[in-house]
Amino acid sequence: MVDPIVPPFVPILAVALIVPFIDRRIGHALGVLATGAVVPYVWLMPNGQHLPAKLFGFDAVLLNVDPFSTLMGIIFAFIGSVAVLYSWASDASSVQTAFALGYVGTSLGAVFGGDWLTLIFFWELMAITSTLLVWYYGGRAVRAGFRYAVLHGIGGTLLLGAVVWQYVAVGSFLFTATAGGLAGDVAPVLAGIGIGVNVGFVGLHAWLPDTYPRPHIAASVFLCVYTTKTGVYGMYRAFPDGQLAIAYMGGVMAVFGAGMALLQSDMRRLLSYHIQSQVGYMIAGVGIGGALATGGAFGHVFNHILYKSLLFMTVGVIIYRTGEESLKKIGGLGRKMPITAITFTIAALSISGFPGFNGFVSKGMVVGAAHKKHLDVLWYLLLAGGVGTFLSFIKLGYSAFVEGTYETPVKDANRGQSVAMILVGGLCVLYGLVPSALFTLLPTTGFEYTTYTIGHVGETLILGAIAVVSFVFLKNPLKRIGRVPDIDRLYNPLTLYGTRGVVLAVTELYAIVDRVVVALTRISVDVVEQPERAVERLTGREHVQLEASIGMSVLLVTLVLVGTFAVLVV
Repeated sequence: MVDPIVPPFVPILAVALIVPFIDRRIGHALGVLATGAVVPYVWLMPNGQHLPAKLFGFDAVLLNVDPFSTLMGIIFAFIGSVAVLYSWASDASSVQTAFALGYVGTSLGAVFGGDWLTLIFFWELMAITSTLLVWYYGGRAVRAGFRYAVLHGIGGTLLLGAVVWQYVAVGSFLFTATAGGLAGDVAPVLAGIGIGVNVGFVGLHAWLPDTYPRPHIAASVFLCVYTTKTGVYGMYRAFPDGQLAIAYMGGVMAVFGAGMALLQSDMRRLLSYHIQSQVGYMIAGVGIGGALATGGAFGHVFNHILYKSLLFMTVGVIIYRTGEESLKKIGGLGRKMPITAITFTIAALSISGFPGFNGFVSKGMVVGAAHKKHLDVLWYLLLAGGVGTFLSFIKLGYSAFVEGTYETPVKDANRGQSVAMILVGGLCVLYGLVPSALFTLLPTTGFEYTTYTIGHVGETLILGAIAVVSFVFLKNPLKRIGRVPDIDRLYNPLTLYGTRGVVLAVTELYAIVDRVVVALTRISVDVVEQPERAVERLTGREHVQLEASIGMSVLLVTLVLVGTFAVLVV
């Protein structure tokens, strides 16, 4: 056992601070080592290890080791190390990698916090570092990053409201202050919506496909991992016993994300919608509750991070070598890029839940839990999401690697990219063929589940067959589809012109008040300095002579000033 001296996020954040100021090769090597070293460090930390501290004057726990934080820490650190290697091989700058390491470190801070105050503190830092990671690339990423920041600011504010409400209700920020998650009726609602932004609830999701295709290809590998999965972790902390409303939202996410992905031609946008879809399975598992569903949810977190990062790496290599983002501008790359094609196929079969690959194990646990609890509508939604996933990746793989010919000479992945992709692809196969290796990492125990049964395998093969047949009929119609609008097509202009309207209204109101004040002031001065002229304008008579005592004059001036003040106040 290891007696931890510092929380796992500290060395990673320390390296992030020095990477921009040293040689690029050395900086990336330090990044790989720092994140890689955290894996055994976290693995060997004993459950129950904690580090009490004061945060903003309140009792907090900066390090809380339990099976959930351990699983998150292992996969976060491992994929961070692989992503830094991929960043170096893909010509990412040291500054970008520093922002990425800051993103990794703050995410680790969030999942190892033992209280709501620490969680929300690192949650907001995670939003800042990920926004900087997007912004750094410039160009179209700047506006997308701004929208990303605004939406995550709103989500974080709602979650902060839930945290404050929790403190008022129980007098503590600690997770252990309440046995069943957040207390009362208001805090869970605020937390559900706030965290719902991060995990991509339908209607709160448009930031995801809007942002992740914009920055550097290596930045997308980091982005596809941390924000949404930290959201799943936060959802479990808020609802450890489950919540069926959240489970059904997860089912809707699974179908909606897969359906929207099928309509995309931008490769990274397609993958981004599938983040929403796959996170839907995780949210469904958290919402169902119980050992099997919760274990399946976090097993799917672990597996998804592997195959989704691999998908972004393989698509990133295509973009890196061809400069093209759209499926309509590439084709037949399988013959020219065999390593990329093979690792993509592994990742595609994994995300589709095909037998022999890791997605089959964890996705099956969530679907099986829904079936065992007789949640038939949710079960059908999750199965429909599976068909959509198969169909989307048949489309992506066929269009990129099989159909057509890309005339320009193109190279396969370079050595660093190949090592990163083969390593992750190998784990996708390992955890698919040896489910017990995954089960030993899961935070829940005591559930009864057999991965490879005739019924489960047959069900998956039927879903795949339906997808293949559907693709035969839909292949040509899908090619003719352009960019499909999402809900952001409505609220982006509404926000822009609504904000302009508010600014214009405030500006015009200020101008009106200013004119009134200036006019009343001039009248007041005129009455005091030249009362005869004021009376002449008021009565229409000429050569009016006004005589009054000093006392009367003071009274009149006072009345005028009081009247002016009353007009301004009212």
